Amino acid sequence: MSDLLNAALNAAARGWPVFPLRPGDKRPALHGETACPHTGECADGHAKWEQRATTDPDRIRRAWSAGAFNVGLATGPSGLLVVDLDQVKAKDVKGTPDGVTSFAALCERAGQPVPHTYRVRTAGGGQHLYFWVHQTIRVPSSKGRLAPKIDTRAWGGYVVAPGSTIDGTPYEITEAGPVAELPTWLMLQLQDPPRADRPPALAPVGNGARVSHVALERESAAVAAAVEGEREAVLFKAARSMGRFVAWGDIPRHVVEDAFQTAGESAGLKPYEVRSTLRSALNWSIRTARPRVSA
Repeated sequence: MSDLLNAALNAAARGWPVFPLRPGDKRPALHGETACPHTGECADGHAKWEQRATTDPDRIRRAWSAGAFNVGLATGPSGLLVVDLDQVKAKDVKGTPDGVTSFAALCERAGQPVPHTYRVRTAGGGQHLYFWVHQTIRVPSSKGRLAPKIDTRAWGGYVVAPGSTIDGTPYEITEAGPVAELPTWLMLQLQDPPRADRPPALAPVGNGARVSHVALERESAAVAAAVEGEREAVLFKAARSMGRFVAWGDIPRHVVEDAFQTAGESAGLKPYEVRSTLRSALNWSIRTARPRVSA
């Protein structure tokens, strides 16, 4: 079995859909839309690489029997977000920090340690940090949003899987531990704030306290009823939803925290897990809350 085929099968065995990249390259080896035959997987319209990525061992063996293809890993369908820490290039402005330095500074500003997770050294000397994301949360890929020389690959993106080579240099696993969950504080920095042109439909200002308590009851019930595998994601969304009421002065923060703490623990989350998610989600929501539009 070739090393590249083995790399593709290893990724698929972890539940990560893969597709072939051009030999020794990062570009997909699949046909483009203009050359689409509109047969097979494309019978109902052109299927792009994200749709054609697969974990089927038979399909993978057939594809890699046709050539020494590098391995593309479709991050979104894999439930992954990969933080891409790039090296400084000759064209970059002098003094630009590399991705590893920028990420360490980002963690320090957030008061968080650099996460331990599955890590890959790229052929260019950079690093890929793999994180898993709840399927209920769809995070798009980003470029430079977190800091210079830091991109993220999630939905709409892919990474070159370990075992692939560029110019004879391999992508190598440097930390083979489990894939960690994407930290809440990092998730918040990748989320868009509420859109100004679509303010929430709320009752008049005078009814704010009543509306906020009704909302808290509804969101707390959803958190308490959340099933394993979705509990933190549901809590995250609920806390983010309630933050605006706290910012508007409709309900005290401690009331929201007490209600969600009880609901989260009753759903099976550990107390510290609830506190951590609440703190990050509420801080972000309060900070980015739009002014209320009164009736």
